[in-house]
Amino acid sequence: MTISLRKARTIIRKAQEKGRELDLKPLSVVVLDAGGHVQAFEREDGASPGRFNIAFGKAFGSVMLGIPGSAQMARAESQAYFMAAVNGAYDGKVIPVPGGVLLRDRKGAVIGAVGVTGDTSDNDVLAAVAGIEAAGLTAEA
Repeated sequence: MTISLRKARTIIRKAQEKGRELDLKPLSVVVLDAGGHVQAFEREDGASPGRFNIAFGKAFGSVMLGIPGSAQMARAESQAYFMAAVNGAYDGKVIPVPGGVLLRDRKGAVIGAVGVTGDTSDNDVLAAVAGIEAAGLTAEA
């Protein structure tokens, strides 16, 4: 299974709604498929223009490594050389911090990842999880 454009758009819309509900800074949200390809992206008005690369890096690391951003950050803290090597292997595209959330279908299979950026990493995760759950999918944050 893969993530449909309709579900990707729902994730983005609901993540941004959660951000507004929590009075977060403007969010940028990307949804990647299981191969790390962009299915959908939106940057809210007022978000800085470089936010796509950050959202993408959070999601890309999650889907390529099969672990959420929080686990990547823990790995980077305990084995910095490993994450440096991983980032080299992926041409510097991995941003190992919370805000990269794995996207699983109802059977538990990874079907992509969501990357959210704009506020604190922990708040980015809250928005991502809200969007994923609203689309009827499972988040691994």
